[in-house]
Amino acid sequence: MEDQKHPKQLSIDSYDYPLPDNRIAQFPLERRDHSKLLIYKQGQVSEDIFFNLGHYLPSDSLVILNKTRVIHARLLFHKKSGSPIEIFCLEPLAPFRDHQQAFQQKEQTEWLCLVGNSKRWKGGIIELSVDHNGESITIYAERVMRMEGGTSQVLFNWTPAGLTFAEVLEQVGKIPLPPYINRKPVSQDEKTYQTIYASHDGSVAAPTAGLHFSNEVLASLKDRNIDFLKFILHVGAGTFRPVISGNLGGHEMHAEQVYLPVESLESLRTSLHKPIIAVGTTTTRLLESLYWHGVKVINGLSDGLVMNVGQWDPYDLLGEFTITREDSLDAVINACKKSGSTSLKGKTNLMIAPNYRFRFPDILITNFHQPRSTLLLLIAAFIGDDWRKAYQYALDHDFRFLSYGDSCLFFIRR
Repeated sequence: MEDQKHPKQLSIDSYDYPLPDNRIAQFPLERRDHSKLLIYKQGQVSEDIFFNLGHYLPSDSLVILNKTRVIHARLLFHKKSGSPIEIFCLEPLAPFRDHQQAFQQKEQTEWLCLVGNSKRWKGGIIELSVDHNGESITIYAERVMRMEGGTSQVLFNWTPAGLTFAEVLEQVGKIPLPPYINRKPVSQDEKTYQTIYASHDGSVAAPTAGLHFSNEVLASLKDRNIDFLKFILHVGAGTFRPVISGNLGGHEMHAEQVYLPVESLESLRTSLHKPIIAVGTTTTRLLESLYWHGVKVINGLSDGLVMNVGQWDPYDLLGEFTITREDSLDAVINACKKSGSTSLKGKTNLMIAPNYRFRFPDILITNFHQPRSTLLLLIAAFIGDDWRKAYQYALDHDFRFLSYGDSCLFFIRR
């Protein structure tokens, strides 16, 4: 254990705050880099705009970004009777569970999905057609099995069969805005709900801390000799799920897929002397999961080829180990090279809660998060009880909250 109190015992009631509906941003600002920026450092809170981010970051540091791209995960079908059926694609099941392979699949694929208006879909095949450049694209959906947690296994087929699933989704699907944005998507969301550096399909929610970056901001950081490293963690819909149990022990953390080229791991290894700036809670969880994966490799609990980090790993089996981040990274890199693999893939369920000791990030760029959420718990772990001070300042100074809202720059409280 990292501390005497196991996070399973923590009450979620201690991580709540009042968030009026009118403080939840329904649309982004016209200029993404002009959001407000709350700065927390050494117990003090101040503000600026995101465009000036470079003024506050140390030169010769390393910024780590999540380059996942949000897919058109929402498919709006109608039965012949007219009843609407919404299918929300969560993650691939067959023939490939890996996102990159699944999106290149042709003819058919099976996915884990949420189904809206599920009671109306007794069985059979439903279809959805669109016209694209004079060609009709039709996707067919058949529910194979109802799964636990309200999800379903859905088989998709489509015509033309020569299209990849990625191409089909791009044309027939809709961008999946978060449930707290109470409006229909508009055409501009296609651009504003993606980071400018998004390049790998797989997320059903944006890594929203990155939404504030513009080419001008990136250029200003490069002028300060700040380097960039891009990893991939595909954000799942579970990121929006609040903790509804009384304590954390009753909450099952959502799993998210990761993809880490060995070349990028080596770049991280050679940069550990620099201040590390994580853009987003997704990037933070990815980095910390990488550490615990390495710990597993060193202790013979993993062969190193596939990451599988559980939500309680730092607090249960692995808490007794005192392994440096350098040794952990070396173990992961060496395991990949020994097997001839050029990348590390897998998943993480890691929960970061108060009393957790961070191995990688010194600074965190993030948005404001929902009350009673695992993302807020991560913030509380990063800056301690001063998360209340920061959030109260934001509430008192007209900051905009959640995905399309304003930004935060947190310096870790050690």
